[in-house]
This record gives sequence, C-alpha cells and structure tokens, in this order.
Amino acid sequence: MAHYDFTTPVAEQQIRSLRVNDTVSLNGTLYGIRDATQIHMFDRGRKTRFDMNGHAVIHTAPNVKKVEKSAQYPAGYAPVCIGTTTSARMERFTRPLMSDYGVRIIIGKGGLGQGSLDAFRDLGGVYLAIVGGAAALETTWVEAIEDVDLDDLNPESLWKFRVKGFGPLLVSMDSHGGSLHTQVNQSARAKRAAALAALGVKAI
Repeated sequence: MAHYDFTTPVAEQQIRSLRVNDTVSLNGTLYGIRDATQIHMFDRGRKTRFDMNGHAVIHTAPNVKKVEKSAQYPAGYAPVCIGTTTSARMERFTRPLMSDYGVRIIIGKGGLGQGSLDAFRDLGGVYLAIVGGAAALETTWVEAIEDVDLDDLNPESLWKFRVKGFGPLLVSMDSHGGSLHTQVNQSARAKRAAALAALGVKAI
C-alpha cells in the first residue's frame, strides 16, 4: 500500500501506478456529476464546455447556496454540504466518460461493476471510494465552487470544484483488474456459506 498526492489533471501513467488499497489525495480541479447530468450528456446529446481530460469526477448533487459572485464565490454558489452518492446507478456512463471526455478518476460510494472495471483496464482509470456519511468532512476539502455548467439541472449540474487535500481516498478499483468490492463480496459469500453449513442449512 502506498499514498499518492495528485494535482489534476493527471496522466495515464500516474493512474496505472495505482493498486487496490493504495490511497490518494487530490488537489486542483474536481468535477461534480450525477445521474441527470450524464443522462443529458450521453442520452440527449448535450455537451459541456468544460475540459475534463485527465480529471476526476465525483458522484454528487451538492447542497449549495446561491450568493453574489465574488472572488470567494466565482460561480455565485457557496458550498453548504458536498456529499457523495452511490455509484452503481451510473455504471453505464463510466466508459463514455473516459473515452469521450478523458476522465481518469471516478469518486463515489459502493463501487462500480465489471463494465467499469474493464474500462479502467482498457483506458487507464481508477475508482476512489469514500465512506458513507463523510459529507461534512468532504465539504471542508472544497475551497470553492469555481464554475458550473448545465445548471438547468441543478442540483445535478456539472460542478467545477477547487479542492485541496481531498482525501485520503481508497483505491478500490484499479486499472489492473483489481476490485476491493469483488474481494469483499466473495469473502462475504464464503463466510455466509460456511455459517449456513455449520447450522446444517442448505444454501440456495
């Protein structure tokens, strides 16, 4: 296990150096994205003006407060609570995010599926996991909401955050086929089978 401090955007070589159980802290730009954002981008043909090549996205629909634009609040939004949502619903968007927009890092809760793992292997990507319930802490890592696009979808807009020391986050899926989620699932199933066998219950 190793820890890495990355400033976005990152190169493919940096991502391929990561392995499951490593940790990562991010600095620079982080994009917030969620279900509606990606449905509009990939199902309805909308484009963003943001250059996400080499960048990280986080699955979120943040709680924000509209304020006057200023040096502190360049997008006219103040962060209130920037939490992370479950990633599984957005499984089908991993490959197009990477192939069409050059995204390298996806941050979320609960992991993604085999299709995403294949995309990480083929294109050089990684999934960084956040523990549920850490929204208050995450918000302290966000220095500012720098910009916002597709804002008619608010709060599922495409958010551009400036972050500092965002992490440490756990590498739970890497570009080498490693998946902590698969390991945990297999281990849990094996323990369940052993417990049922010890009770004389036939597993279905």
